[in-house]
Amino acid sequence: MPGKALIAGGSIGGLFAAAALRAAGWQVHVFERVGVELSGRGAGIVTHPELIAALEAVGADTADLGVQVTERVAVDHAGNHVARVTYPQVVTSWDRIHGLLRALIPEGQYHLGSSITGYQPAPDAVKAQLSDGRTEEADVLIGADGFRSAIRAQMLPKVQPEYAGYVVWRALASESDLPAHVRTQVFDTFGMFLPTGMQIVGYPIAGPGNNLAPGQRRYNFVWYVPVPQETLGDMLTDADGQIHAFSIPPPLVRDDVLASMYAHARDTLPGVFLDILAQSERPFFTPIYDHHAPHMAQGRVALAGDAACVARPHVGMGVTKAAMDALALARHLDGPDECTGLAAYSTQRTPAALAAYNRARRLGDYMMQAPDNGHNRDGAHHPHTDAILRETAVTA
Repeated sequence: MPGKALIAGGSIGGLFAAAALRAAGWQVHVFERVGVELSGRGAGIVTHPELIAALEAVGADTADLGVQVTERVAVDHAGNHVARVTYPQVVTSWDRIHGLLRALIPEGQYHLGSSITGYQPAPDAVKAQLSDGRTEEADVLIGADGFRSAIRAQMLPKVQPEYAGYVVWRALASESDLPAHVRTQVFDTFGMFLPTGMQIVGYPIAGPGNNLAPGQRRYNFVWYVPVPQETLGDMLTDADGQIHAFSIPPPLVRDDVLASMYAHARDTLPGVFLDILAQSERPFFTPIYDHHAPHMAQGRVALAGDAACVARPHVGMGVTKAAMDALALARHLDGPDECTGLAAYSTQRTPAALAAYNRARRLGDYMMQAPDNGHNRDGAHHPHTDAILRETAVTA
């Protein structure tokens, strides 16, 4: 029988869990540590049929979800198409998905500036400790508080994110600012540049306010670059000398770190992507980590989304995985025994998360592998071009 659920984390994973449980009749309360409404800075998201179905299942409106692309292309350093695959897909933005889900949660059930820092099992309940010192009691607690989850840290303290050895630089450029040749060569496709040891992925997304009109859209630029652990520490240090654990807020990325990135880009990237980068808003980077929880529930507490498993973004599964977790939670909690339901949820979703985790690591390995036929600076001779085109951001 539906009861009361507390959800740690008000990003997309937490909102999906809340929306799915609300649709199943649960009373939900979402606690988000940030004190203002969240924004993804327009970051792109690749959708899958499972994600669209999940949005519809929780009552979200999927009309005008994003930009339809039909083809994937790989370009060489001169901008020539060296491989192509037909693969229709809708690409959207973090803000669009977040906004659709946020609209489903009533104001009194979404608590900004308040986080769940820990929990205590109680007879027939779970008690959550809040950052303001209060406690909340509920039938279940869902940890959807990201890859640095406080809920996972208590449940599975030995599971820690591991640095993958590279970062991803992200940027957005307005379609109207881009040269005509950029729009001709890559803009309307899921485009890639695949030299050895790095990778670029790019695609169009809606403009501000979900504007899908040609000329008003944006281009989502994603560049994976190897960075040694010792160099990462310097990149995570702001101008005041503060070292940020795991990631650094985009406005605090030092100018000299940006200058180094631009110099590297001029040395290595095709002109078409340099032109996109030149017209972009201020880029920012995120280190790539991965982790996988051996189980996703314990008693009345469960993990969902990135709190349970982070698969490197090559598979584009972060949001879809969180959506599938949410639907499974609601389905397995449709019974009188919450502990049994969460155990069944874990049994179903842990292997699915592990599969995404392993696929993402394999795609990351493709990026770093040396080509069989010599130097691949021009991006035209990667031995795994076809596999990368066919497997990136695709559900198994």
